[in-house]
Amino acid sequence: MKDLDSILKNIKNNVFQPIYFFHGEEAYYTDVAIKSLETNVLSEDEKAFNQTIVYGKDTTYQEIFSLARQFPMMGDKMLIIVKEAQDLKLGEAETEAFISYIQNPVPSTILAFAHKNKTLDGKKRKLNDLLKKNNFIFLSEKLRDSDVPKFILQQIHQLKINAAPNISSLLAEYLGRDLSRIHNELVKLKLILAENELLNDKLVEKHIGISKEYNVFELQNAIGQKNASKAMKIAYYMGQNNKVNPMALTISRLYEFFTNVLLYQTIYNFPQAEIAKELKIHPFFVKDYVEAARYYPMKFATKAISVIREIDLKSKGLGVNQTTDSELIKELVYKIINIDSIKIKT
Repeated sequence: MKDLDSILKNIKNNVFQPIYFFHGEEAYYTDVAIKSLETNVLSEDEKAFNQTIVYGKDTTYQEIFSLARQFPMMGDKMLIIVKEAQDLKLGEAETEAFISYIQNPVPSTILAFAHKNKTLDGKKRKLNDLLKKNNFIFLSEKLRDSDVPKFILQQIHQLKINAAPNISSLLAEYLGRDLSRIHNELVKLKLILAENELLNDKLVEKHIGISKEYNVFELQNAIGQKNASKAMKIAYYMGQNNKVNPMALTISRLYEFFTNVLLYQTIYNFPQAEIAKELKIHPFFVKDYVEAARYYPMKFATKAISVIREIDLKSKGLGVNQTTDSELIKELVYKIINIDSIKIKT
């Protein structure tokens, strides 16, 4: 996003706009901007009263603007973040409501839309023109393949990673143009590397190599995001390579994960550092549990644990005819992904 540095600088300096509409095919820049607003607009104490996060599939433009016209409690600013704004219906009535709010925004409200992986409907010309005229809309475009190594090099410098000269090109080859994944992998490497340890091709191969896409940690992430196709693909691969991915380790890891998902839902309103301490994880990984809790509320997380116990017994040959680990891991993943519709044996 060409304007990202300017946007982030203004946000950090408490220079805010009443409306931010981030859209485009590259989700990474939108995520960075939204995160900056979440971090800088309100203090932790103020967030309880004056920060609202809604999701496009669960609301409407009319409801959003109704929220935006309210006034802050015990503070001078209110922050409303609309995630997954691409799921919002934008018909004629919604477009008119949007135009009306742009023409008269509430000064104490900061309203931010994260319209990811696609652009705002270009046919809504009046709306687009009005957003552009007021400098409220920001396009997040995919990088060209040739620009990805430069992005990686910038991330390496920002994270203060000591890296060999060829690493940016090597990572681009492994990770492609998914900037969010590139950033997350580099953050993980930063946590893994010893102080001043040189990041070289052997460490990249060890921690990020292509086979590393198919392990229990990536399986956990895919399940936590309820990404069925990715989770089943990883399950199939792991089932074919059970010497590298033993069933006992997979069961143990997923049991720990869903136990933490349950725990998170009892402490979700704690400060991030305290949540990380309770879950016994690095604060960076708290976001994984925030997302998983959306898909697996207490009822479903509890059912998932029951499924894991059921598969654990089957893997030990109890109460079932001989079944391979390959079949069991696919059964495990399928049942968890479809936890809202399956029946649990009692």
